[in-house]
Amino acid sequence: MTHKAFFAGAFGIDSQRVTVETKLECKICWYIYDPAEGDDEWQIAPGTAFTDLPEHWTCPQCSATKRDFLVLVD
Repeated sequence: MTHKAFFAGAFGIDSQRVTVETKLECKICWYIYDPAEGDDEWQIAPGTAFTDLPEHWTCPQCSATKRDFLVLVD
């Protein structure tokens, strides 16, 4: 079994930093998932935290997986 390496800020490294309001950015295309807006492409309702997205969810712009998202720090 192989394990993917993550770097600081990646969703896969520290999911405890992700709250209901946390915005995350795709490290491939820079799409920002904003929980307040949800995701029209995937029919994700506004108010849905990133951690509550389905495991099969991918970036609506480039199809990157959830593990390819970085926590945005204000």
